Amino acid sequence: MTIYIGNLSFQATEDDLKEVFAEYGTVSRVSLPTDRETGRKRGFAFVEMAEDAQEDAAIAELDGAEWLGRELKVNKAKPRESRAGAAGGKSFSKNSY
Repeated sequence: MTIYIGNLSFQATEDDLKEVFAEYGTVSRVSLPTDRETGRKRGFAFVEMAEDAQEDAAIAELDGAEWLGRELKVNKAKPRESRAGAAGGKSFSKNSY
């Protein structure tokens, strides 16, 4: 399982995230995506931990918590959606009506 952290401060670093999540167990991996063109952080991250129980505890404690001036959104990451419809077929978002 992977944890998604949204509404993340742009000042947060991988080391910051490791430190916070290490309070709940062993952090296996941290991913802090950046914009391809500007190199700026995108305001979200992904964290993987050694055990599901550790991830569940981190989600329960950190979802809605204020950190670096922002209220975090922390939950189980959803699988990446296929982008097949974006290349020419019609695709609609829930906001397109």
